Amino acid sequence: MTQLLSVQTARARRILINGRSVLTAIHKQPVFGAVAMQPLGLLGDEQADLSVHGGLDKAVYAYPSEHYLLWQAARQAAGLTGIDDALPWGSMGENLTLSGLLERDVWVGDVLRFANCALRVTQPREPCYKFNAAMGFNTAAKIMAQQGCCGFYLAVQEPGSLQAGESFEVIPGKRGLGIPESFRAKMVKHLR
Repeated sequence: MTQLLSVQTARARRILINGRSVLTAIHKQPVFGAVAMQPLGLLGDEQADLSVHGGLDKAVYAYPSEHYLLWQAARQAAGLTGIDDALPWGSMGENLTLSGLLERDVWVGDVLRFANCALRVTQPREPCYKFNAAMGFNTAAKIMAQQGCCGFYLAVQEPGSLQAGESFEVIPGKRGLGIPESFRAKMVKHLR
């Protein structure tokens, strides 16, 4: 069964990364109850760098919950242990934490049909230095590139609302380009 486990949003804010003040909205926080889904994404969510996030084709970022164990192990291997090891939903910067839908099951053009909205799969997420900073170690982007645990962006096909706990169905698109293949093509630079 495919299910929406959690919904997260964030406002853009400045943080220090490698001694530089950087604008980011990667630190997502849970939203409870129904949230409006508008053409450019969830009400209350922002993207800091519109050259790589946001817009009609990257309005919402979805991430499989099944990958969280990998990231807990990677953080432990990097020597990051302590109270934050639980990695709450949204820690990957995702708006939607999904269960039962991995990248290998998703194709560009597939539609995630929720009770009150529909979202179309557009492309995989590409990790960057902000992801490294959010994870707390400098090889997180490389691990994402190697493992293919990238999640995917969604365009809002039918605005409406959604909320954590909803199940959804995947309506197949034309099955031309899978998320794993698209991601591998984009990640060649990280795998060297």
